[in-house]
Formats: sequence, C-alpha cells, structure tokens
Amino acid sequence: MAAIVPKEDGVISVSEDRTVRVWLKRDSGQYWPSIYHAMPSPCSCMSFNPETRRLSIGLDNGTISEFILSEDYNKMTLVKSYQAHQSRVIMILFVLEMEWVLSTGQDKHFTWHCSESGQRLGGYRTSAGACGLQFDVETRHVFVGDHSGQVTILKLEQESCSLVTTFKGHTGGVTALCWDPIQRVLFSGSSDHSIIMWDIGGRKGTAIELQGHNDKVQSLSYAHHTRQLISCGADGGIVVWNMDVERQETPEWLDSDSCQKCDQPFFWNFKQMWDSKKIGLRQHHCRKCGKAVCGKCSSKRSSIPLMGFEFEVRVCDSCHESITDEERAPTATFHDSKHNIVHVHFDATRGWLLTSGTDKVIKLWDMTPVVS
Repeated sequence: MAAIVPKEDGVISVSEDRTVRVWLKRDSGQYWPSIYHAMPSPCSCMSFNPETRRLSIGLDNGTISEFILSEDYNKMTLVKSYQAHQSRVIMILFVLEMEWVLSTGQDKHFTWHCSESGQRLGGYRTSAGACGLQFDVETRHVFVGDHSGQVTILKLEQESCSLVTTFKGHTGGVTALCWDPIQRVLFSGSSDHSIIMWDIGGRKGTAIELQGHNDKVQSLSYAHHTRQLISCGADGGIVVWNMDVERQETPEWLDSDSCQKCDQPFFWNFKQMWDSKKIGLRQHHCRKCGKAVCGKCSSKRSSIPLMGFEFEVRVCDSCHESITDEERAPTATFHDSKHNIVHVHFDATRGWLLTSGTDKVIKLWDMTPVVS
C-alpha cells in the first residue's frame, strides 16, 4: 500500500518486504527514500493523517504500530504498538476527530482502539475477513465489506457498537469500499468485477450497478468536487466514472417457463414442449427490461451506460430498437495502467493518482485532464 504526501512531492509506502519508505522528489526529478525503516513483520496496510503526520501501520502478525513523521519527512518516531488482531491486519483507518484507529483482520474481527492510549475500545465479529472499511464521522457509522460479499453497518459509541443493518448485492467478495459523506452514498467493489452504488442517505434502498472491469475491482477512490468515482482493478484498468448523471437501477431478472417474447418453451418446461411438439430452448435475460427471453429474441448486444453497462451486453430485440444513440453515450473513461493494481490513492488538491501493484511498482498519474 502507498499514499501521496499532501503539499509535498512525496510518497509513503509499506510492503511485505517489512520496509516502510518515505520517497521525496529530488532536484534531479527522481524519487529517493528519505526514510527506510524495517518492521519486525511484513507490512499489510497503512493509514496516514497529514494534519498530525501520524502513520498507522498494520502488520502480518496482527500488530498495529503508530509513528509520527518529522516535519521534513526525514525521521519517523515510534509512538506505540499494540496487538489489534490474532492474524494479519487487512485494513486500517485513523479517525482524527474521534482519536480512534479502526481496523479489520484475517481473524474475521473489526476492532477500534484509542489512538492516544492504544486501549481496545470494542470489536465485532464479521462473517468473513473484511477488505473494505469506511467511516462516517457525522453519524459514527462504520461500513465493513467482507469476502462473503456482505456489507455490515455498525453504529460506534465510545466503548460499544450496535448492528444497524447488513446488505448484500455482489456475487463475489467485497474487495473495496468508498464513502461519499456529502451525497451519502457508499460504493462497493467486488471480485465479481462489478461496483455497486448504495444510496444510504436516501433511505430508498436504491442500488446502482457499474460494470467496467474485466477482472476483480481492487480499489476505489472518490473525487468529491467533480463527483467522479475512480476504480482500479486486477485487469490493470483505471476507470473514471461520471456520477453526476441520472443513473438507473438494473431490473430484477424475471422468472418464466417460456420466452416472454415469442412464448417458445424453455428446456425444463416438458409439458409445453410436449403439447406444442417443440424443442426446449435455453433461457437468457435482457439486461434492460429483465425479461426472460430465448437466444433468437435476444440476438443483439448494446452498451447501456446509464444502467452501468459500459461494455456491450445482451438485450432483447425490442429493447435494442428503443435504445437511442444518446443513451449509448459513455459515462466513463478508460485508462490502462499496465500493471495489476492492488491499491489506489487520489490527491484531489493536485489531481494526482497513485497506483501500487503486485509488480511492486508505484506509479503516479496526473489525472487533471480527466478528473476536472
């Protein structure tokens, strides 16, 4: 994992090679480590707070270590270390307003500690290991997304928590979460290659799907000032989504024993097959209307960007005729990072995007032509 140092030409990175490095840009234009610090266990995640220069690092052995970086970013001082989990720390989040350190681990636990004392304040057992972690300061709600595909919302108090609700919309595990406190929507990325936008604040249960990756979604970031979502995946793709458009929910797939267009029986409908003396057909679904249709009645393909389908998908013939060129206009831009991205960090003040990959390479991108 890595993060851009705000107001500096610098990057902080942590790695499974047990090192913490702070990279500063030199006069030559190259980045060189100003800090190279070895940890007792492989580093698994980090959270950096620029106001206090507090760096919280999660380790493979379940420990969280907290450091303070000097003003010139040439020295890091250990403040405290504590055992937060029984196994690898997956995600960590420092909340300055509450002086809390939130974390999830492979031990299937969400915990939060006091950043001043290191004292454990509480915990909650999740249904699986959790890769997604976000917090809303105003309501003290924490969002935890786990490998089972479930998102859990908890209400945190100083030393207790209560379950608000759980919801599930992905067919794969949740790999990333991103919270927009202004519009009050939660984005979840998944190993099923999709992103879902959950309207938490609207209380209408609206869930918008976004399909723009060919492999699992690894990381999400949100540009609040332009209402653009940035998603990165194992396919190396960086997708910038325009969320300032009126998007539509994808319809639920309807059940039927025969094609809802031509009434041909599907292959399990033995009675209609016998009565009509016809061979049963395979069932498909139109992505626009949700109707159960046969292959002949859904031979066309089309993108439906306002429904989140940036790639061409199966639609029935009548829906294909009804989709206008305007409705096919893309609502996202696609960029190839040329590496398998595992984490992303966006600096909105400069429009810089940082990607770190499985190839152990950190890349900095100037996204101002795209995110503006």
